[in-house]
Amino acid sequence: MPYITTTDGTEIYYTEQGAGQPVLLSHGWPLSSDAWQVELKLLADAGYRAIAHDRRGHGRSSKTYEGNDMDTYASDLAQLVEALDLRDLVLIGHSTGGGEVVRYAAQYGGDRVAKIITAGAVPPIMVKSDANPEGTPIEAFNAIRDGVLNDRSQFYKELSDPFFGANRDGAKVSQGAKDDFWRQGMLVNLAAAFDCVKAFSETDFTEDLKALNVPIMIAQGDDDQIVPIAAAAQKSIDLVKDGRLVVYPGAPHGIYGDYQKSLDGDILAFIAE
Repeated sequence: MPYITTTDGTEIYYTEQGAGQPVLLSHGWPLSSDAWQVELKLLADAGYRAIAHDRRGHGRSSKTYEGNDMDTYASDLAQLVEALDLRDLVLIGHSTGGGEVVRYAAQYGGDRVAKIITAGAVPPIMVKSDANPEGTPIEAFNAIRDGVLNDRSQFYKELSDPFFGANRDGAKVSQGAKDDFWRQGMLVNLAAAFDCVKAFSETDFTEDLKALNVPIMIAQGDDDQIVPIAAAAQKSIDLVKDGRLVVYPGAPHGIYGDYQKSLDGDILAFIAE
C-alpha cells in the first residue's frame, strides 16, 4: 500500500485511481479515505487522477498520539502534495476535511491549487461564542469527547443516525451505510479521535477563507445535524473572494443517497468549468 512519511515520522496512507488533472479528497471525522470510494471511481472515470488519504490517526495511517490538530493536518497534506508533485490541483474536503483543505490552500497551496470544493465543512468555526452565536455550544463537543472516551463503539453506532439523517421521518438509510460509518470510526485510535474534536470544533478558519484566491464551491445540506449550515456554509461564503454557495434542501451531513448523486454531479461540473 502507498504511504508517505512526514517529517515527524508519521506514515500517511493514500490511494489513487485514474490519470489526468489531480483531485485530492480529504475525509471527515471519524472516517478515512474509504468514505470517498464512489467519488474516486467517478473522478477516475471522468479522466482525473483521484487521490484520497487517511488523516493521521485515522484509517491505515499511523495511530498518532501527537499532532492531532489542524495545523499538523495541513502540514501533512502539504507533504503529500509535494511528494506526489501535484499541480493544477483540485481540493475536495468534507466536514473536518473541508477545514483541512482550506487551511492547506491558504497556508501552503501557493500556485499548486486551481479550485476548492467543500461539503458540510467546519469553517469558519463551529463552537459557539459571543462572536459566533450561531455556533454549537461547547457542551455538545464535550459530550462527543465523553462518548469517544467512554464507549466509542456504541457512540459511533448512535452517531451514524444524525450523521446520515436516518433519524428523520421517511429517511432511507441502509444498515450497511451505518455499519460502514462505525467500521471506519473504529479504525481511529482513541487519542486521535479525542483530540480531533477540538481541531474540528475550535479552529478558526476565518483568515484562511479570506486568503483564498481560487474559485471555491461551498456545498452543504440544509438539514445538516452535525455542522449547522447557519454557522458554516452561510458564513463561509461571505468570507471568500470567489465563492459559490450550493445548498441541498433536506440533505444531511453524511454524503449519501440522493444528496451524494447531486453533489457528485455538481463537483464534476464545477471542476470542468
